[in-house]
Amino acid sequence: MEKQLIVGREAELAELSRLVASSDGQAVLVRGEAGVGKSVLLTAAAEQAGARGHRVIRVTGVESETALPFAGLHQILHPLLHTMSGLDKAAQAVVDTVFGRRPGEVPSVMALGIAVLDVMALASSDVPLLVVVDDGHWFDPHSAEVGGFIARRLAGHAVRMIIGVRAETSSAWDAAALPELAVAPLDAAASADLLRMQAPGMPSAVRSRVLALAQGNPLALTELPHALEEGTASSMVVEALPLPRRLERMYGDRIKDLPVAERSRLLLAALDGSAADASTAGRTRYRLEQAEEAVARGLLVRDAASGELVFRHPLVRSALLQTATPNERRAAHGQLAELHRDDLERHAGHLASATVDPDETVGAVLERAARSASARGGAAAAVALLTRAAELSPAAGQRSRRLGDAAFVAAQSALLDRAQELRQASDRLASSSQSPTAVITAAYAALYQQGDVRSAHRRVAHALRTMSPQTDPAIRTRLLNLLLAISLFSADPALWSVTDGLVDARRASGDETTVLYRDVWGDITRRGHGARQHLQELFARLDEEQPWDVMRLSVAAYCLDALGDYRFLVRQVAERESGSGAVTNAMTLLQVVMLDQISSGDWDGAERTGHRGLELTTTHGYSLFEHQYHGFLGLIAAWRGDAPRATAAMNRLDRWARPRGVGYLTQLAEAIGAATSLTEGDYESAYAYASGITAPGTFTPYSQQAPRTLLDLVEAALHTGRGDQARAHPAAARHQGLPAISPRLDFLTAAADAMTTEGDAARAAFERATHHPAAADYPFELARVRLAQGVWLRRARERAAARTVLAQAADAFERLGAAPWVRRVQAELRATGAPGSTPDRARLR
Repeated sequence: MEKQLIVGREAELAELSRLVASSDGQAVLVRGEAGVGKSVLLTAAAEQAGARGHRVIRVTGVESETALPFAGLHQILHPLLHTMSGLDKAAQAVVDTVFGRRPGEVPSVMALGIAVLDVMALASSDVPLLVVVDDGHWFDPHSAEVGGFIARRLAGHAVRMIIGVRAETSSAWDAAALPELAVAPLDAAASADLLRMQAPGMPSAVRSRVLALAQGNPLALTELPHALEEGTASSMVVEALPLPRRLERMYGDRIKDLPVAERSRLLLAALDGSAADASTAGRTRYRLEQAEEAVARGLLVRDAASGELVFRHPLVRSALLQTATPNERRAAHGQLAELHRDDLERHAGHLASATVDPDETVGAVLERAARSASARGGAAAAVALLTRAAELSPAAGQRSRRLGDAAFVAAQSALLDRAQELRQASDRLASSSQSPTAVITAAYAALYQQGDVRSAHRRVAHALRTMSPQTDPAIRTRLLNLLLAISLFSADPALWSVTDGLVDARRASGDETTVLYRDVWGDITRRGHGARQHLQELFARLDEEQPWDVMRLSVAAYCLDALGDYRFLVRQVAERESGSGAVTNAMTLLQVVMLDQISSGDWDGAERTGHRGLELTTTHGYSLFEHQYHGFLGLIAAWRGDAPRATAAMNRLDRWARPRGVGYLTQLAEAIGAATSLTEGDYESAYAYASGITAPGTFTPYSQQAPRTLLDLVEAALHTGRGDQARAHPAAARHQGLPAISPRLDFLTAAADAMTTEGDAARAAFERATHHPAAADYPFELARVRLAQGVWLRRARERAAARTVLAQAADAFERLGAAPWVRRVQAELRATGAPGSTPDRARLR
């Protein structure tokens, strides 16, 4: 491929060079409009990594494959197949299931992400690995979701990722929350320099016009001089169109003059993605040949490494699709369907696009492909295939059945609006003509029964924005409180930004209770200071003990670690309402009771409460709360060493919550993963899970789990040799004022300080932590600190003192039924010279 000039990109190149040369794993999303030079920058980074001796994998998203589950991930993994023999059996099973090599339940994004991260770790064990994804906006959503999961967890691995996406095209990468490198148009000086290099003899008047038309876009500056020469620049003067669209039209003008046969070959390559780059990713592709005229017209270039013809720019491919007639596209899809006859889902996709009239044979193929896609986690693709199969069904009965199947898959996959359309069951409830009460009712159903936080948030926020000033203030407060609950479950900063604005707009009305809920249900690490005093005042004002008021205040008390002060009231109201009272509130109150039991060390009682709550939620069909209970039970199982049950709960949560955007539950799933791994002594996986919740030295905004996993992240970091990251976390907690929010956070910060303190100063730090006034209220965390203290004392050769604190830790772990932790303490006791005691087996279940 010809060497392209890079002008005016010193800052961008420096940033990418820093990433390539970094000693730690990192990822960046390179974002800019079409033609701005993202691909050139990605190529420069890849060449630099190659020159350093790094392993480089380059892949390109293909528009025609956006509906094929894991197509992009397959491109990334295919060059690494030789490393997969080093995977453990569990990770190998996950990868094999996704790629159809063995039957089994579709793994969660987390399970697959951890497995792929293991593959990358193996591949980078001898030399660093750079993964470059161009046209990432065309990655299928499943691959982008897994890719984002991996990219957030590269710290500590010799793996870097660079993903290029168009600014004007949304994609699943947008939700990955990765650092971004924005590639803006060139400034005037750089634009003039590039044009001078491309067309040194251009007259000044023409030069000025080209610079004005190009608007700093490097592709336009490169192509316009050639277009002026060949007379295809007329499309560029239609200034009402966006610049990328004008560039696409310019390429279209060149395509129209190609010989018909050559244009047909280019269309096949565009629809198949075969000329996107030189990689075949281990599958059959249409091979583009006999296209000399397209090369001469600057539409294709030859890849230097493979010798294959590839499109000069993705806009050429877009132009081909835009200029082709419907009949031409159908004919091309028909040829590609034959080419991919052995690949069921690709074959079906092309067959669906090639067929016009009803055809039961085609419908049956699409139905089989839908089953294949859903078995691999591709629910959205399955819905599309079943819907198209229904359209092509000659018989009314078959059309009805296939649409019903499509609706079922959509409902199971959180595509709730699409499911409603397919079933034709009801109209959407987001219309502004709906009363506030109707909006509340619909949003409750969407949230609690379906977990649909996005549409519920959209409906309630719209109702609040358009509400008449004469609306009853009590109705407005109910809507705001519901919006806060939806935002809490979403853990989404974008949704919280909308909610914050609506709460702030009400602040002048003196609604201090709603403000408290916002401060502690949301970004508690930044807004929770002073909230405990406010909470005490509001509890003191309760007179009629309305269950919804007690429920909301009890959730706030849990967030502030203040439940111990209101334990009797919360349990009393939960019991009262769980029969024929406010059952929805009882479901939440029982969760609060269970969380209080977990924190205070009554894990047997917490399990009983959890199973009771689970029965209540399943009876009433409240799926959101049902999954919460599964998550809390999974957390207890994780700390007790029941890894199969914990892993099952984690996967259940992740599969259900992630596609719905229920961030609270996906973070709870990651907390279960961290707990399971810590208990098993798999500290690398524990670090991957914990750092996915919040990065060391930071506390993710609007994440309730971020401060709660403080000790988990520090312990995992220490055991994996990441001392700097471990020390950064308690320092960040103090800098952000977490100890002032609650006594528990003060204790956890002191515990993290003790674990990360070096030298003899650790002695005093451990004493401060273990004698903290709040330490006794959290027996499991205190036992973990005593275990770490005993290890430190043993290494300091103070064996008698070590035996004392280790015995205290063992006793606490035995009472909790945390068998693996008891065994860990016993090993330490033996190392001090004391005989290992026999634990009480009745409590170690």
